[in-house]
Amino acid sequence: MTTSIYTHRYLIGVDGGGSGTRVVLADANGIELARATGGPSGLALGVERAWDAIEVACSRAFETAGLPFEWSACALGCGLAGVNHAGWLAQFHASAPDGCALAVESDAFTTLLGAHGGEPGVIVALGTGSIAASLDADGQFRIAGGYGFPSGDEASGAWLGLRAVVHLQQVLDGRAPADDWSAALLAHTDATDRDSLVVWLCAANQTGYATLAPTVFEHRNHPFAARLLGQAGCEIAKMVSALDPDHALPVALCGGLAVPLAPFVPQELRNRLRLPLADSATGALQLARRAASGKSAHEG
Repeated sequence: MTTSIYTHRYLIGVDGGGSGTRVVLADANGIELARATGGPSGLALGVERAWDAIEVACSRAFETAGLPFEWSACALGCGLAGVNHAGWLAQFHASAPDGCALAVESDAFTTLLGAHGGEPGVIVALGTGSIAASLDADGQFRIAGGYGFPSGDEASGAWLGLRAVVHLQQVLDGRAPADDWSAALLAHTDATDRDSLVVWLCAANQTGYATLAPTVFEHRNHPFAARLLGQAGCEIAKMVSALDPDHALPVALCGGLAVPLAPFVPQELRNRLRLPLADSATGALQLARRAASGKSAHEG
């Protein structure tokens, strides 16, 4: 945590991932004043880029609230993708603006705080990346998945996109017949043939692959897409089961792919799902309050 001699009149909750940044601005009592968004701030895309995106989003929130933006007046709680990489996290702290109070946790932790209001439960965060997390009755925080692109982050947008583009590759080679889905993938990659697709593939990162995920849902009746969505649902269930083998805790799917993926999870899990109480940015606001008070992130 970064502390200072300044009085922190504002709390800012930040939810930062590979596709975008969402912030909520509140006064010192936690009363929400404004919300805003910015570009990606997942640490895998670069710490400098993350701070730039967070600053833009915070500035927009203050502008919406009609208030002057000064870092020295802010206590910042950040739930970010990539904080499990110790080097990135240390660099993020070292790059913090002077004067602000800062608490940083994984986006899984802040999503859990928001979804269940700090009470026991399980979440699976499904966006550009994915991760599952739980908080039990003893206050034990655990995570599953979230190992990152390209090997992990099952059922995420990037995971879906990485597999969806295989269909296009097969079509371009003549291994599969052309269809509406391959045409949609061509449009999303701006490719016209094998060589131009290779250029796209060489440049694509997790955010780029995640842009292909909507095509999977749009063509859900395609046999390849249907199998992929079924596999995604099973991967979600495996993460939940790893964290809650007794099936005792409430479960919330969170993030941009939560609603579209819910129909594809196994029925037993679907029966246990509940809507999240609030989002990750709201959960991060709890971190901001603790940062302002000088408490550690996991203190009450």
